[in-house]
Amino acid sequence: MTSMLLRINYPEMALDRYASLLPPELLHELTTLAQELKGRRFVHANSTAAGGGVAEILQSLVPLMNSLGVATERVVVSPTEPRFFQITKRIHNLLQGAEGSLSPEELEVYFRCIGEVAEDIQERALAADVWFLHDPQLLPLASLLPKQVAELRYWVCHIDLTAPNPQVLDALAPLTGHYDGLVFSLPDFVPPGLNGHPPVSIVPPSIDPLTAKNTPLSRVEAQQIVAAMGIDPARPLITQVSRFDYWKDPWGVIDAYRQARRSAPGLQLALLGLSQAADDPEALDVLNSVREHAAGDPDIHTYFYPVDLPDSIDRIVNAFQTASLVVMQKSTREGFGLTVAEAMWKGRAVIGGNVGGIRSQIEDGVNGYLVDSPEECGRRIVELLQNPDLRESIGQAARERVRQQFLLPRLALDYLRAARAGLAQLPPRYTNGANGANGVNGANGTNGHHPTAFDQLEQLHIPAPQANPV
Repeated sequence: MTSMLLRINYPEMALDRYASLLPPELLHELTTLAQELKGRRFVHANSTAAGGGVAEILQSLVPLMNSLGVATERVVVSPTEPRFFQITKRIHNLLQGAEGSLSPEELEVYFRCIGEVAEDIQERALAADVWFLHDPQLLPLASLLPKQVAELRYWVCHIDLTAPNPQVLDALAPLTGHYDGLVFSLPDFVPPGLNGHPPVSIVPPSIDPLTAKNTPLSRVEAQQIVAAMGIDPARPLITQVSRFDYWKDPWGVIDAYRQARRSAPGLQLALLGLSQAADDPEALDVLNSVREHAAGDPDIHTYFYPVDLPDSIDRIVNAFQTASLVVMQKSTREGFGLTVAEAMWKGRAVIGGNVGGIRSQIEDGVNGYLVDSPEECGRRIVELLQNPDLRESIGQAARERVRQQFLLPRLALDYLRAARAGLAQLPPRYTNGANGANGVNGANGTNGHHPTAFDQLEQLHIPAPQANPV
């Protein structure tokens, strides 16, 4: 079998580099808890190596965990079936509230691909005491992988479940019962039917202040970079940094820009979507639609293809956020929105959609603005462009908000808290050492039986397709 697992090892990131940026009490609890969990082995698994918020988080979180003395590995799962990511993108959209349904064939492909991943994991003897499996792509894995004796499995959901498609949620929710714990970004995202079984942890994502994207960049250097990307540094610039995705509402951003430009002649708009995730097959269709909506306006700049760039993507993102007078994230659904925290950390005034994780970061009128329409967004843009003192005060409050709540070490602490809570529920003989990675199969009552995709379809009361799977 061709391996579908990419195991990534990172160099450690020295904790003292974060120390001056953190509240002292957070640093103390983090190091104390890490010492308590030393000797346990952790694995974080997701479905794309680069691009998108989850990959970005894990690129920094895993080396930080190792620097704390908690042995942690990252695994990227990439099924070979071409339709897998098309289907999981549909699942993502449906769980965020899109209309439609999943066919039995789509579900069969979904489960079969993850079943093959489970076989690959067993063949390679990949084991851990604590697993964190990220997002819907990997949701079935706990049900298909025989459980070790003292092993903990957490499913981490990064998407906005405030108004999910009920049919798809009802079909997939039973899979959460195979986990020891669930992790959501906000309390509002927890489906009411779970009722605390398994236990739920609330873990808002965070940014890494030490990456090239988030370390200080002078305004002069930022302007040089955006000028090399076709921006006129002598004229005002507003920016949205995000994938070309339906939920990010780039069309609404253009409408808000057009309204604001009536009061701010010469205004430029950048839609920066260079960091496309490999598991997002819809981006090009969205880009084409957005460019059509832009109608040839030379001051609307869309960036998608990462070719002939004057610098790395991370430094380009940093430059656009630093050089912009206002940064937007006008999403209509948003699990968190790392780009909001990134821009806030740089002291920018941010206008965000009044949804999901954006609301957890922006306190309206204090450290940014929340908006419900392009028209409201346009008015806020004008207000900020015309009032430099307001931009400055909001930007300062924004940076402090991120320092207190949304930097990477706090995220590591929350994951360790979740693991400690789960370990406390194990029988006493398994709580004082790392036994899970060396346990035996069948501890979940399967006696080593590996459920098939068709077993899962039957358990979910979904008829399997009649044709044999490809």
